[in-house]
Amino acid sequence: MKLTAEAKGTFAIAPTPFHDDGRIDERSIDRLTDFYEEVGCDGVTVLGILGEAPKLDAAEAEQVAVRLVKRAKKMQVIVGVSAPGFATMRSLAKASMDAGAAGVMIAPPPSLRTDDQIIGYFKQAAEAIGPDVPWVLQDYPLTLSVVFTPAVIRKIVMDNANCVMLKHEDWPGLEKISTLRNFQKDGSLRPLSILCGNGGLFLDFEMERGADGAMTGYAFPELLIDVVRLSREGKRDAAHDLFDAHLPLIRYEQQPGAGLAVRKYVLQKRGIIASSAQRKPGATITPAAKAEVDYLLSRVAKVDKRANLQPQSSAAG
Repeated sequence: MKLTAEAKGTFAIAPTPFHDDGRIDERSIDRLTDFYEEVGCDGVTVLGILGEAPKLDAAEAEQVAVRLVKRAKKMQVIVGVSAPGFATMRSLAKASMDAGAAGVMIAPPPSLRTDDQIIGYFKQAAEAIGPDVPWVLQDYPLTLSVVFTPAVIRKIVMDNANCVMLKHEDWPGLEKISTLRNFQKDGSLRPLSILCGNGGLFLDFEMERGADGAMTGYAFPELLIDVVRLSREGKRDAAHDLFDAHLPLIRYEQQPGAGLAVRKYVLQKRGIIASSAQRKPGATITPAAKAEVDYLLSRVAKVDKRANLQPQSSAAG
């Protein structure tokens, strides 16, 4: 089922599992996909920024995307297809959609500066992947250094009928969500799904501003699912109480350059991936950082028992 502007809920951002020697770990991809389905994610996004996509060659990127797409039975899968050239983007988008993906995600290259450059780039990207491929516009200025104003987002969406979702990762970005929803109220912007990333740092208030859900890779997607659900149900205090319990770990996971190592360490500790390894070049998690994460987990577990992780052996085997 293809992605539409009606998409809601929680789409987990999947890390790419590697063996310690840098090889792709296909069995961990399968376990990770199964885990996301078992906890109730509505979808999963593969080959995002924290999926280490730039470290994969074209064949490997297709291998990872197609395996996850075919493994998923209940979730919509979005594949990150951002690439320096449109030929590579087109090829991965086609392979992913042919395998059964719901849509693709496109981030801007850091070289874009002016509004006209941004608008022109996404018009060409949309033409490259084809009009029948639904796509997600990724707005992440903190990492990509490309700033989208709400008016530019509106222009991109209105110019490209197959742009059905915004991955909102601006910071501060709450006013941007409100502005976009007001555009829809005045009729100047068509329906658009807005899912929020940025590690989930502001998910509690993003939901209240009109977001449709989360699209991020926090190592406890169950927390994201619960906050989205409680917010929809109007249970504001319950949503904030649960979110607040996880916030120190969410914050720790958001450290530039170290966050993916933390995320993979927790997923390994949960028995979901066999190794916390990143493909080189990549950060490793130090013993001191592991101890800090373990302490934070113990703090979260006082409120959310799902964080009560006993030491586990490797998931390999």
